[in-house]
Amino acid sequence: MARYFNKKQVELLAPAGNFEIFKEVIKLGCDAVYFGGKNLNMRLHRKDYNFTDTELKEAVEIAHSLGKKAYITVNNLYADQEISELREFLLTLENIKPDALIVQDLSTIALIHAMGLSLPVHSSVMMNVHNLESIYALQELGVTRVVLSREASLAYSRYLNAKTDMELEYFVHGDMCIAHGGQCLYSGMLFGQSSNRGRCLKPCRWEYTIEQAGKNYQTTFPMAVKDMFMYENIPELIDGGITSFKIEGRMRDIDYLTMIINAYGDSIDRYILDPLNYDRKKDSDMLNDNRKRDTSTAYAFGRPGLSNINERFEGTGKLFSSGKVFSTATQERETTEEEIEQVNQYLKEHKASQTEKPVLNVKVNNMEQAKMCFDLQVDAIYLSGDVFKPDKPFSRKEMEELAARKGNTKVYLGMPHMTFDTQFEEYSQLMSFGIPIDGLAVTNLGGIHRFKSTPTEGNFSHEGKYSLEGRYSYEGNYSLIGDYPLNILNQTTAGFYMDRGINYFTITPEATLPETVSLLNGMGERAELIVHGSPTVMYLEHDLYDNVEEKTEEPLYLVDGENFKHPVYKDQYGRNHVLLYKDICYLPIIDGLLAAGLKNFRIEAPYLSTEELKNVIAVYQKALKEPDKCREIYENLKPARKGWTLGTFALV
Repeated sequence: MARYFNKKQVELLAPAGNFEIFKEVIKLGCDAVYFGGKNLNMRLHRKDYNFTDTELKEAVEIAHSLGKKAYITVNNLYADQEISELREFLLTLENIKPDALIVQDLSTIALIHAMGLSLPVHSSVMMNVHNLESIYALQELGVTRVVLSREASLAYSRYLNAKTDMELEYFVHGDMCIAHGGQCLYSGMLFGQSSNRGRCLKPCRWEYTIEQAGKNYQTTFPMAVKDMFMYENIPELIDGGITSFKIEGRMRDIDYLTMIINAYGDSIDRYILDPLNYDRKKDSDMLNDNRKRDTSTAYAFGRPGLSNINERFEGTGKLFSSGKVFSTATQERETTEEEIEQVNQYLKEHKASQTEKPVLNVKVNNMEQAKMCFDLQVDAIYLSGDVFKPDKPFSRKEMEELAARKGNTKVYLGMPHMTFDTQFEEYSQLMSFGIPIDGLAVTNLGGIHRFKSTPTEGNFSHEGKYSLEGRYSYEGNYSLIGDYPLNILNQTTAGFYMDRGINYFTITPEATLPETVSLLNGMGERAELIVHGSPTVMYLEHDLYDNVEEKTEEPLYLVDGENFKHPVYKDQYGRNHVLLYKDICYLPIIDGLLAAGLKNFRIEAPYLSTEELKNVIAVYQKALKEPDKCREIYENLKPARKGWTLGTFALV
């Protein structure tokens, strides 16, 4: 079965949560179905869902017998402990022969290549593909389709379609997330149930009020987004270059899916057969009457703002097929003496050889912090690519000033979490002046593809010079650091990035203690760990500042039902960064981390005052020189305003 409009393929892609649902869905008006195995995929909440290996094989055979396609989700992030299972599963899938795998973790692509398998690959929405450079990189890896970032507009998809022959897939109906794909860490850090691993407990859908500058705003669910609804926009989707119209719903029942699939299939067919007399709204009322949440077109036509926020059924438990709400307001775990002992014991039981001197790196938000870091002679600073307001982005003049006085401290320019094509051009222009910094901290595959220091066309050479048809000319030998938005959780993925030019990488803050130790034992000298402060745990295109009356640049706070205040900062691009309300503090386990093989220690605290940051740096430098005294130093550390947490390590 295939649909075409002016020779453009139009695929309606439907979900199936288990084999019984699949056998009904495949008969409906869809062109393809996606589903997952019992493990290694992003929908693992329900034990009665997903497919056995035998069911996977039979499902693919049934789909092909009907002239339809079958895509299998292998779309989790994987720890080292799961790589062996992943290898075996890929061998099984090679025999099953699905039309493609939907993949998030680049270890999957690396293994497919290393094992000589012929499995086609589509990139998951969790890869957060949002720029041309990422698409070019994925094409080189043999990926044939990308599921676009949920924040991508149809105007942007039209641009991508004109620039590349990559197939584009787009969510057209169903549950959506407030955070950028792959950039929500909070459920994983708080509960050990990662949104990037199919187990999200949805702290975004808690009830919150908002506080800023002493004023309170009575919001209710300010991060609970509406469901996607593109039923009335079939022509715009086709015009936007979208090949595959994806319906979300692998946890939905067959009656709900039948209604959605039949409505969209009928609408597509009617438009293909009679575009001039096409009725966009034929089944709109029926779909609206049977909706779960309220609906919107999300980012398809630009930033939706507050109109994208849902109230319907939030907090009632009526939304989900399990009949339960996912979680309620929960305090980040306070560090206890018992936890410190347990974590340190585990670290020391998993010793690794460490021959190099440990280094301390600091992410800074402004010149005052940067200069103070030079005075304290930290080993490296990262100039934030997402500068929290009211500070402004680092200028070329400021970078040159820093370079002139940096001494032995290395300086890396950070890239934004989301690096759009405009930012690539801006960074390329800046680098063309030969800015005397040591390198870039890259946040996505596109950044590595654009700026890697290998002598391939369109990139840096080993001498640090670049030219392509006169477009750019770089001077200087710039290193690349893989920042934590890359979500590196296993050695295979880390090795994949290193093969493409990464010098060292930051372990994802979601990594549990055993997962972190596995990475440290294997490549501790190439790994960095955030040991103090807060990473961005939710990265939002949605602007929570729209909820406040006075448009100031001060941070605001999401106040949950237990009165815990979650700080939110806006960056220079207008994107929001939700942070932990208790800072991570690994000071009392420095000796254990050194024993486990960690070389690169990182302070992630651009939101701290210069004096606060100065104190933090001083105590960590002292602890790294005298690790046997780290507990004593920790006990004398000035208490945090909200307390300390061991993050995921407390979940051991």
